[in-house]
Amino acid sequence: MLSVVIPGYRPLSLEHLLLDFNGTIALDGHIVPGVLEAIHQLSANLSVHVVTADTFGTARAQLALSTCRIVVLGPNRQDHAKAEQVRALGAEAVVAIGNGRNDRLMLAEAALGIAVIGPEGASSETLAAADVLVGSPVAALELLLHPQRLIATLRS
Repeated sequence: MLSVVIPGYRPLSLEHLLLDFNGTIALDGHIVPGVLEAIHQLSANLSVHVVTADTFGTARAQLALSTCRIVVLGPNRQDHAKAEQVRALGAEAVVAIGNGRNDRLMLAEAALGIAVIGPEGASSETLAAADVLVGSPVAALELLLHPQRLIATLRS
């Protein structure tokens, strides 16, 4: 569990990390350097889940050496399926990280939503649903590895 008390913000007691794959932790189907190492460190305190449309069909192979639980979604209503994953885990204990339009409901539903604006860009609707915006997946994961950064960003 990762607990963070942020002055003027809600306390966070996080148990699950829910990640989108393509555009968030992977670019063109390949994991971004530094992501697997950060996931490994975070898995000591959070259960890590990847929920993806798997556009390039590489998610399982790219994450084979990780302990992530991987859910590959069908082509319809992916946004709702991702939000349902958050609810199934217990939204109040989930931090979700994504970039695409199909991630917006997931980020809005989670206790903490982080949007990544990387080389693939990010949906404006997803940005509006997020609590925090970052420029890379490693930066997003490092917010959780170094919670003082979250406090600096979200405090009143």
